[in-house]
Amino acid sequence: MQKELTNTTRATTISKDYQTMKGILQKAQGLMFKSKVRKPLIFEFSRETRISLHMIMVFCTIDVMLLDRNNKVVELKPCLRPFQLYTSKNKAKYAIELEEGAIKKSKTELGDRLSF
Repeated sequence: MQKELTNTTRATTISKDYQTMKGILQKAQGLMFKSKVRKPLIFEFSRETRISLHMIMVFCTIDVMLLDRNNKVVELKPCLRPFQLYTSKNKAKYAIELEEGAIKKSKTELGDRLSF
């Protein structure tokens, strides 16, 4: 079943498909050993918290969007590079890992609401 990730504030489609990462193993692996983002990964956490991401053994640069429990964008991190570590400044419930350039292409900004 194909799912769509959209920016409802700007009426733009970010992706026509995505994968939800809920299990601890799925979250730990994420994009490890990948050289390309085939479809966005949406990581769901049990509560809003500062989120730490690692790019260990990830071989491509990605964009990251962080959303609160209402799917509002609370932080954007374009161009997260391989082997970097990143901790959000704001609390979020969702982290979305996308191909590099997706933030700019979708014109997503802080405060926008996404649907998935």
